[in-house]
Amino acid sequence: MARPLKFTNIQRSTFFATVRERSDAYFRDNHLSRHANGAMWAKTVFFLASFVLTYGLIISNQFSVPVMAGLAALLGALCAFIGFNVCHDALHGSFSANRNVNKGLGWLFNLIGASSYVWNITHNVVHHTYTNIAGHDEDIEVAPGLIRLDESEPVRWIQRFQHWYAFLLYGLASLSWVLRKDYIKFFQPKIGQQVANHPRREYFNLFFYKAIYYALFIVLPLLVLDITWWQWALGFLLLHLVKGLTMGLVFQLAHVVEGTDFPLPDEQGDMREAWAVHQMRTTANFSPNSRLASFLCGGLNRQIEHHLFPKVCHIHYPALAHIVRETAHEFDLPYLENPTFVGALQSHRRVLRRLGAGAWATARESRPARVAA
Repeated sequence: MARPLKFTNIQRSTFFATVRERSDAYFRDNHLSRHANGAMWAKTVFFLASFVLTYGLIISNQFSVPVMAGLAALLGALCAFIGFNVCHDALHGSFSANRNVNKGLGWLFNLIGASSYVWNITHNVVHHTYTNIAGHDEDIEVAPGLIRLDESEPVRWIQRFQHWYAFLLYGLASLSWVLRKDYIKFFQPKIGQQVANHPRREYFNLFFYKAIYYALFIVLPLLVLDITWWQWALGFLLLHLVKGLTMGLVFQLAHVVEGTDFPLPDEQGDMREAWAVHQMRTTANFSPNSRLASFLCGGLNRQIEHHLFPKVCHIHYPALAHIVRETAHEFDLPYLENPTFVGALQSHRRVLRRLGAGAWATARESRPARVAA
């Protein structure tokens, strides 16, 4: 069995010790909990109530097909926002100091179509440990062969156009997640470099919670709504396109923009950086001063703070950002930010174009010229 990848630069780990000590002092001196406050609970109630209301309006069968299509799109966005604002914190154990509260709110992840158990492995363990490392971080394997997100991947002709079609594939990722991805991840031998050895109850949970989701979003609408099957199918697809695009962009704008690194292990299979320094080089914030972005994205527009402090509720990220930024500058480390969402989106598109069309042009130029017969 191959030994686990390690981060070996102990000297640079003093950065994390310093920033953690300063963050601890912030919470201690201000008599604050690291977990949810009143504003966080208000956000939770708002998003959950909006989800239930929107779903109820659709199932009420009181609206025309165009209106229900709009509600389906809204429901898709709300699924993403609940994932960002409620489930994400709960599954990291940062929402509450009470483990049962985190477990209960994390369970809601199953109701928006994704396995909370599989997510905990792929995101909390694999992605947060091996961010942007090819062959380890499966979050950068969006559509292998179609979307090229780092230099180590082979170049294919179709990727010349990926800066156009990638966004459609981000939308389809949610549909794949609900119908196939969780099953594939669960039954493959490894997730990243983590050997899959699941408790027996998780086999039951995977199928049981998927069945609940299918009943709520496929069976029940087909039974009670006065629409054709293809109208339902279009609504279901619209829901997932909105949800997938929303979730996909938040991830891509945090890790696949200009300035972020995609480092590879050395010959011994080690990363010659401390873990926290690696996070600073592979992660970026976007729209950090936008209250709307912070409200909708669950603080994930401040992805740097999240990767350094995943056990801290995102409601505290704006305060921690000042500490992290100043400490990073002291240690001569990057603190990557795109001031606006549009700016981050443009940066991501330029990366897609460079890794696709740019890489294809370079590969063609480097081919040996054919010798005439």
